[in-house]
Amino acid sequence: MKSVDNLTLADQVLMKFQEDIVRGDVAPGSKISESALATKYGVSRGPLREAISRLESRGLIERAPNVGARVVSLSYQELIELYQIRESLESLACRLAAENMTDEDIKHLKALLHEHKQDQNFKDGTAYYKQQGDLDFHYCIIYGSKNKKLIHLLCEELYHLILMYRHQFSNISKHPQKAFTHHQRIVEAIEERDGELAEILMRRHIQKSRTVVETYFENQNAQES
Repeated sequence: MKSVDNLTLADQVLMKFQEDIVRGDVAPGSKISESALATKYGVSRGPLREAISRLESRGLIERAPNVGARVVSLSYQELIELYQIRESLESLACRLAAENMTDEDIKHLKALLHEHKQDQNFKDGTAYYKQQGDLDFHYCIIYGSKNKKLIHLLCEELYHLILMYRHQFSNISKHPQKAFTHHQRIVEAIEERDGELAEILMRRHIQKSRTVVETYFENQNAQES
């Protein structure tokens, strides 16, 4: 990963715009206005267009006929399919992590949970720790699988799209303590090298997240009918 000092202008815009999308500061379905974004980020359209192109390749921006570029907005069915992929692949990654993580990897994972527990929003019961990459519990589990194909699929191709919706629905569920408890149990299973249990626990954890999504859409439909 490049240091901040070595980032190109397009890299810097990419990071800022990506974070705004993932955090929901730019809403799903929003039309992309190059002039407005160039003003917002203080750049010319050249690096901005490069950043938009790269975000498109990451699945965060899509192009539609007669509409142009816009922030992706998954339908209910597309979102459920994404969670089904997570459920299958992340639970597999968790089993492999129990088999392949080094003792040092597990030590880092436990330290990460300790850091999450100290976050003020978590202490207040309002949100679970929301960081990307090496500070993200799920990201570390996937890398701990040591399976290059899984890492590519989940930490590169799908990661930011998944993160976008994890962030959105974590704001709705409002049960950070439950998620933390799930993570603790998963780490315990990994530390015990119980791949079967780790896989089951991760599958259940993601199933709970999917239930939040399903309940949200059911409530939305009930309000509209």
